[in-house]
Amino acid sequence: MGSMYGLLALGFYVTYSVSQTVNFSQGSSMMLGAVLTHTFAVILGWDMALSIVLALLLCAAWGVLVERIAVRPFAQNGSNTWLMSTVAIGIILENIVLFTFGKEPRNLPSPLALNTIDIGGFGVYPQQLLVPVVTLLIATTLFLLTRRTKHGRAMLAIVQNRRAASLMGINVRIAIIIAYAVSTVFAGVAGILIAPLFAVSAGMGTLFGIKAFAVAILGGMSSIHGVILAGLCYGIGEAMITAYFGSSYTQIFTFALVILVLLVRPHGLFGWAGVKKV
Repeated sequence: MGSMYGLLALGFYVTYSVSQTVNFSQGSSMMLGAVLTHTFAVILGWDMALSIVLALLLCAAWGVLVERIAVRPFAQNGSNTWLMSTVAIGIILENIVLFTFGKEPRNLPSPLALNTIDIGGFGVYPQQLLVPVVTLLIATTLFLLTRRTKHGRAMLAIVQNRRAASLMGINVRIAIIIAYAVSTVFAGVAGILIAPLFAVSAGMGTLFGIKAFAVAILGGMSSIHGVILAGLCYGIGEAMITAYFGSSYTQIFTFALVILVLLVRPHGLFGWAGVKKV
């Protein structure tokens, strides 16, 4: 669970780093990945690998659409209205899926979620182990791409100074579009990975999206490592609270802990305050 929160939070990191905006419909994007995969693989009976690829491509297209109609018109005018518009477009997507996919939760079968394996006396589904493996691979790849490739260094240049990056010939608008496409693909991957362990439904991503944003803030929006570590810490803390106090107290204690940490570290555990030169 912690790895899944971290993967979703990586989407917030990518868009914030490039555009100083975030996609608050990230939870809906997670749901979209799971619903599309279920539709292609289960309802239409297509090959699972093909279904996953098509679902992620459509998630990327959804990210481009979100940036174009819910973020860019407001951000380019210096308005923060994109905060509400991304929430609104996520709600619209959830209701469209509700009317077309239905409200009944459905199962996405996976051979990795059928039988448990014994690890230290605990029964664990291989699907559960797949989530942290994929998350760490994606985070490592993202880190290497931003440090070792031309396009990655261009993204870092935009983070440092968007105006200077534009003067150096970097297409900032295209970079922002790509960032939104990548962030929704991350969300789609999270939805596909978690779907065999949970029911697929129109509202499955709402709470996950809220928790992922809390993780992104907790880890520091400017740190890949921080976001992943914060996700793991959040997931472990959530599990411990559930084990000792029961699920009724999980959300109360975890979000209270987030507030307490941010009171001490306003920029997150691994973030830093921006420096403005006058």
